[in-house]
Amino acid sequence: MAAAAALEAAAPTGALWGLVHDFVMGQQEGPADQVAADVKSGNYTVLQVVEALGSSLENPEPRTRARGIQLLSQVLLHCHTLLLEKEVVHLILFYENRLKDHHLVIPSVLQGLKALSLCVALPPGLAVSVLKAIFQEVHVQSLPQVDRHTVYNIITNFMRTREEELKSLGADFTFGFIQVMDGEKDPRNLLVAFRIVHDLISRDYSLGPFVEELFEVTSCYFPIDFTPPPNDPHGIQREDLILSLRAVLASTPRFAEFLLPLLIEKVDSEVLSAKLDSLQTLNACCAVYGQKELKDFLPSLWASIRRESSQRRTILEMLLGFLKLQQKWSYEDKDQRPLNGFKDQLCSLVFMALTDPSTQLQLVGIRTLTVLGAQPDLLSSEDLELAVGHLYRLSFLEEDSQSCRVAALEASGALAALYPVAFSSHLIPKLAEELRVGESNLTKGDEHIQCSRHLCCLQALSAISTHPSIVKETLPLLLQHLWQVNRGNMVAQSSDVIAVCQSLKQVAEKCQQDPESCWYFHQTAIPCLLALAVQASMPEKEPSVLKKVLLEDEVLAAMVSVIGTATTHLSPELAAQSVTHIVPLFLDGNVSFLPENSFPSRFQPFQDDASGQRRLIALLMAFVCSLPRNVEIPQLNQLMRELLELSCCHSCPFSSTAAAKCFAGLLNKHPAGQQLDEFLQLAVDKVEAGLGSGPCRSQAFTLLLWVTKALVLRYHPLSSCLTARLMDLLNDPELGPAAADGFSLLMSDCTDVLTRAGHAEVRIMFRQRFFTDNVPALVQGFHAAPQDVKPNYLKGLSHVLNRLPKPVLLPELPTLLSLLLEALSCPDCVVQLSTLSCLQPLLLEAPQVMSLHVDTLVTKFLNLSSSPSMAVRIAALQCMHALTRLPTPVLLPYKPQVIRALAKPLDDKKRLVRKEAVSARGEWFLLGSPGS
Repeated sequence: MAAAAALEAAAPTGALWGLVHDFVMGQQEGPADQVAADVKSGNYTVLQVVEALGSSLENPEPRTRARGIQLLSQVLLHCHTLLLEKEVVHLILFYENRLKDHHLVIPSVLQGLKALSLCVALPPGLAVSVLKAIFQEVHVQSLPQVDRHTVYNIITNFMRTREEELKSLGADFTFGFIQVMDGEKDPRNLLVAFRIVHDLISRDYSLGPFVEELFEVTSCYFPIDFTPPPNDPHGIQREDLILSLRAVLASTPRFAEFLLPLLIEKVDSEVLSAKLDSLQTLNACCAVYGQKELKDFLPSLWASIRRESSQRRTILEMLLGFLKLQQKWSYEDKDQRPLNGFKDQLCSLVFMALTDPSTQLQLVGIRTLTVLGAQPDLLSSEDLELAVGHLYRLSFLEEDSQSCRVAALEASGALAALYPVAFSSHLIPKLAEELRVGESNLTKGDEHIQCSRHLCCLQALSAISTHPSIVKETLPLLLQHLWQVNRGNMVAQSSDVIAVCQSLKQVAEKCQQDPESCWYFHQTAIPCLLALAVQASMPEKEPSVLKKVLLEDEVLAAMVSVIGTATTHLSPELAAQSVTHIVPLFLDGNVSFLPENSFPSRFQPFQDDASGQRRLIALLMAFVCSLPRNVEIPQLNQLMRELLELSCCHSCPFSSTAAAKCFAGLLNKHPAGQQLDEFLQLAVDKVEAGLGSGPCRSQAFTLLLWVTKALVLRYHPLSSCLTARLMDLLNDPELGPAAADGFSLLMSDCTDVLTRAGHAEVRIMFRQRFFTDNVPALVQGFHAAPQDVKPNYLKGLSHVLNRLPKPVLLPELPTLLSLLLEALSCPDCVVQLSTLSCLQPLLLEAPQVMSLHVDTLVTKFLNLSSSPSMAVRIAALQCMHALTRLPTPVLLPYKPQVIRALAKPLDDKKRLVRKEAVSARGEWFLLGSPGS
């Protein structure tokens, strides 16, 4: 009874019989989709479909058999994921047997095998069985294009999912594929075939004795000669085929003995495209081929290249590839190096490129010179002198050749590290002369030209400071140049001093890798900079404009950067030596270690009421806040009290801020204990006293902010109390807006103090912890605050969220989004920009949540796209662009409105705004179109 019930369940229904009969007889063309849908829904099984097709599959008429197999194959393409292993086995055996059938049946059989090649339930061994049957029974190249493409798809599917099984065939699989591909002409099929060959090689399938045959079956298409027909719906371009074939030909050194003669032949041909393709393919081969493959062909290659002059850039790029490859080879004997015999010709070619008017050719020439110079013992002293001369000239190119100038500076740095004597002899004297000319008086009208050359000279000096011996020449030149500025021996502005400081910082960065150079820079440059600044800060009867340049905010900031960079990499032992000089300089006025230290009056930065000397506290900050944590600072108690006192002095905001930052930087590094607690109590008392009525409220707030940051970074318990005090100030009529901006400082990375590079204690998760501890209080405070204070809370919240890692923010987004949307209505441009910057990535990462507020988002973004602030307009348009990542059905009702509204910023007076408008409007135009 049970067996009968099972047979009854497996028997096809009348409806299925009808669908199958109509299709096989050619009366209907749509039943395959209907049958597949019924199989997916469980109305029929695949076995029932086979039963229904039974008579047509055995019909003596080939066309009828073909129609029956076509229906079954189409059903399998839809339902292959539902097949059980035993069903796959029987279907594979059936389809393999049908490969011997009439040629009219074969296309439908291949479609069925393609469906089965996608089955997860395919048992081991059947992939090999299927391919063997195809290789043996099917003459693939006699099939129509679409059926050949099906064969390639079957092979690709099996290579992706059954790699180890196919490799068990050994070289037979490679030979079988060669037979399949041999004679292929259709570009659609060739793209797939080239990819299969590339995978055969890159995935280490066995090629056995068929390397040459595999090369022949692919290289016969080289060079590609294909012009796509007009209105080609497939979109295949000649370049697609060129790149695919090139990837195959350059994929293995085993092709070298066959490919290199072919490429040499094509380089010598009269067809320009063939020359170019050959040279570019040679270039690609350089990354794969080794010494053994290239050695025998180098003379012929070089002879062919020397005869060519129409594709110099391509040739040079190819040579560059060979040179990079040469770097990987090792030789016991210098005379064995194959480049030695071509050195003069190579140098001639490179130097010719360096003098060519083409920027692109110059760039390749510079890169080639760098690699050529890295070859040991290759360049002669005469070659190096010429190379240095070219790099000198290229380092002073005009602004429209900026890329070449930058490349020349980078090359100079790389080669100076290898050939310090050549650069010391041939380049540094020229640069010194350039500086000397720049220090002399200029005639009116020459200033711009000379300033440009002056800047190039400074950049060149820093670029070549890559060897300890060179640093000992370049650093004194740069420092001497600064002294000339201070003495008034040249026309100077703050930008001139800043440029020198930027070069000094770059030299300091290069010295960080070598402890000896690092200490040399520190003990040479730091006393010099301090001496210049101290001298400039001295009172004068007739103040010098030039000296006052050194005390400007931007110039002191540039000096801070140099001193910090020169200090961070000092060993604790050397740092301890330096600190015994620099701290007493500021506390006691001890100038004995400074060069040219005969000053007209005493240096007392903490007592100077005129504020000139106080400004130099920024330089003290740069030094002590960059020291390793275990360096003991002398007179620390006095120093901290002096800094605290100065931090609340209202006469010079620059000095008071520097003192507050310095105090905070030292607090952050100070070990826990009684002394730290005493310093913190002093700071809290100072803040509370200053925040009362009086002229020092702003300075006391700044001190609070920096001390809070110092403690937040190290998870100190007092940080929560200080943060709460900062939140209280959001309600302050005078300090509220500044307190809101203070949250940006708390969450941001600094560049001069409290940095990881400067050895500050910065916990990895401090932003996440700050968010968890403080955002609920910010939200609660917003809801409780009067209307005129709410923008302060919104700004503070926006700053916190904008700098929070997005994975932390996403889970909290549903509860915070309403506040972010409200922040977009805040009239403060800073709040708007911060909030837009926060929302834009959320549109990409949380589209489902953001979709719930699409109406508000569209309205507010469009309003802000007309903001008076260019930065806000750009950010709003970027958000409009990001909106298109939300689900299309949600956005379509807004499409006409948005396209109309985005027409206005297309006429914006700022190019960057117009650019964003074009991009955003284009995406909205495409919304809902096929393929978008």
